[in-house]
Parts: sequence; structure tokens; C-alpha cells
Amino acid sequence: MSYRELGPGAGYYLIAFDKDGNERQDDPDGLMSARLIDALGSGTYTDVFLASHGWKGDVPAAIDQYDRWFGALLALGDDLAAAKARRAGFKPLLIGLHWPSLPFGDEEFGDGAFAAADLPAIDLVESYVQKLGDTPEIRECLTIIADAVKNQAGALQLSPEVAQAYLRLNDALGLGSGDLDSPPDADRASFDPDEALGTARAASFGIGNVLGNLPLLILRQLSFWAMKKRGRMIGETAFHPLLRKLMDAGAAPPDHTRFHLMGHSFGCVAISSMICGPQGKGRLPRGVDSVMLVQGALSLWSYSPAIALAGGKPGYYALLLDGGRVAGPLAVTRSIHDTAVGKLYPLASKVKGSVDFAPKTLPRFGGLGAFGAQGLAPDQAGGQTGPEGAIGTIAASYVFERGKLHNLDGSSVIRKGGGLSGAHNDIDGPEVAHLWWELARNAG
Repeated sequence: MSYRELGPGAGYYLIAFDKDGNERQDDPDGLMSARLIDALGSGTYTDVFLASHGWKGDVPAAIDQYDRWFGALLALGDDLAAAKARRAGFKPLLIGLHWPSLPFGDEEFGDGAFAAADLPAIDLVESYVQKLGDTPEIRECLTIIADAVKNQAGALQLSPEVAQAYLRLNDALGLGSGDLDSPPDADRASFDPDEALGTARAASFGIGNVLGNLPLLILRQLSFWAMKKRGRMIGETAFHPLLRKLMDAGAAPPDHTRFHLMGHSFGCVAISSMICGPQGKGRLPRGVDSVMLVQGALSLWSYSPAIALAGGKPGYYALLLDGGRVAGPLAVTRSIHDTAVGKLYPLASKVKGSVDFAPKTLPRFGGLGAFGAQGLAPDQAGGQTGPEGAIGTIAASYVFERGKLHNLDGSSVIRKGGGLSGAHNDIDGPEVAHLWWELARNAG
């Protein structure tokens, strides 16, 4: 389904990509990107609101998220009326981007601790190779792991054969490890299956309850990094060229078509890569007009021009705040109630050794959605905005500085949720939608 109607004359378009970053060809209406490029070329739309979901997004989940996100945006009638009064002929084009970021489904694991052990090993292998990649090496590793899931579910430690299969799978997936300036899928300690086991037992990464099946828990952890890598690669190789084409098709300055981008969780990786392009060094026809990164599941150092903990090296997305790539304001949200980013993210990053940092100090491995963007230069950080630097009510009036990043505490509104993820997905409230409208208003 390429168009979702949310009300009379209101809705959004969905552009879907496969795991390799190719736009899906199975839409009976043809390639959605081509249709939207033509629509922008006709001059019908003045503003584009474009969003990317994050980890765990299959098509039904993506549609559900976009229904809620864009529905919340359109429900704010006062904001919509203000936009129309401010800009003659204001007509927004809403676009949701889907990329396959669900490496496993509930149907594979069920609700019980050993549900996966009830599946035939071949089914588990086939399910994973379709999502992680079907190469002889990946298939062989998954076959060994699936056998362990089936027959060693209650083991207290990994056998040498299974541990080696995980090391091989890590290499086959191209999952690296490096310093804090590394790509977002490699800013982690070196992978050690035995150390990862301790991490996996501490948290099951937000999908059901499988705390008894140790081989399965580590597969989940590798899936976390595989999907993070996919978000970066698709952002660089598919979303970035798409954004260039959309910009070229829209109206040119001075009264140009404005682009307002939003990402959630790993979608912040995808959107940052969409702006920055390959290796974080690409260029756009002009700067995007506003950016909102909500509860980002990437390093707090990603946008720093000089990371002190990495010898002054720049973060992977440091150029996002350089050279006019973002012409308007950029906002980053954080919440103390987001345990997926606040607690699970550093555990997944520090896969060898313990996660330990002193209170009130910034960690080496920490998530954007827990700490905000850190290590910025004074001229990159926006001043205090909203009510005491926090997300306010739908009546709040924000003052944002163009071309600068603003950290906003969302703990008062991003607070609902349970389980291991906490409030990570509580982002469809009117306050967050109003923040997006306010960023667009401050874009000029």
C-alpha cells in the first residue's frame, strides 16, 4: 500500500526499499519515488515532511508507526493553520520511508523462554538468511547456531563450536569494531561471544522473553548491529540519492521547496546518512530546512567535530553540521525513561568487558536518546529553547537557531512504556508533533 489516507484529503506516501537498498518493484502503481518526483516537479507541494522508522520495522510496523506519527502531525489544526497563514499556498507532502529492519519476527520465538527450540532448525536458518543475507558462510554459521538453539537451549555456556560460529558470522556480516569516530555500526568494542553472553543474559533486547535460550540471545545482539549497519548503508546508498532527486525536482530558491526530516531510533542513523551521504562526506543540492532526531540509537559523539575520548577525531556524522548540509534548525530529543537507549544501547556497544562509568560523567559508549549530542563546538550548539531546554506543550513557542543543533529533554512527554524498551517508542504524542511543526516554522 503506497498511499495511506488519514482523513479527508490528508495522508502520506510510503516508499519501500529492500534489504539491499533497492526500491521495491511490487507496487501496482509503479515506483513511488518516480511519482513523487513528478509531483514535486509540478509545483503542487511547498514543503516535504519525510520520516524514517528504526529497528524492528517490518511493513505492518512501519505503517502503524507512520499512521500514528503523521496522524499526530495532522491532528494539530492550529499548527497547520499557522503554517498556511505563514506561507502562501502551503501544501505539505508527507513521506514515510520503509527499510527492512526486523531481523526476526514474533512467529519465530513465541512468548516462552524456549519457544524457538520448538522450531525445526532449518526453518530458523531459512528465516535468518532471508533477512541477514544468503551466502554459504552465513548459512553454515546459522546452521550451527540453529542446532544449538534447538538442542542446547538450556546450556549455561557456549560450546567452542558455537562460539566460533558466532565469530565467523560477525565477520561474514561485516560487523566491525573501532574507535568513537567509526561508522555507527562499528563504534563498539571487539566482539567476544562469551562476553556477549553476559550482556545478552542481562537484557533480551526488547523482543519477547527468551532468557533461557543462550545461543538465541547472542544472535539477537548481532542482529542489533546488522540492522544498524543496514540503516547506515541504505541511508547512504538509497536515501541520499533519493533526497537529491526530490530536491532537484522541487522549486528552486529563493522560494524553494522545503524539506523537514525526522528519524527515530536507528532511523536517526538512516536520516543522518541521507543528509551526509557515502562515508559521511556527500553533498546535497542545498541544505535541508529542518531535522528532528527522536530518541536516536547511535553514539552521543556522532556529531562532534573533535571527540576528546578519541584523541580529537571527529564523529562519523560531524560534517552534518558543516558546510550548510542543514540550513535550518536541528533538534535532538532525549529521555530518562527510554531504557532501550539508556541501558541496552551501552550494553550492546560494550560487548567485551563491563559497562562502567562514573555518575554525572559522559560515557564512552552511550546513546543519543539518553545523553543528547555531545562534544559539539560552541558555534554548533543552539541556545536554550522551549521551556528550560525541554519539550513543552502544544502551546510552546520555540526559538531555534538555523544551522545549529538543539538538545531537548523529552522526559516529561516521552515517558510511557514498559519492558526492556521503556518509553523508546512513546513518540507519537502531540508534543513531539508540535516540536516538528516548530522546527519547520523556525526554518524560515
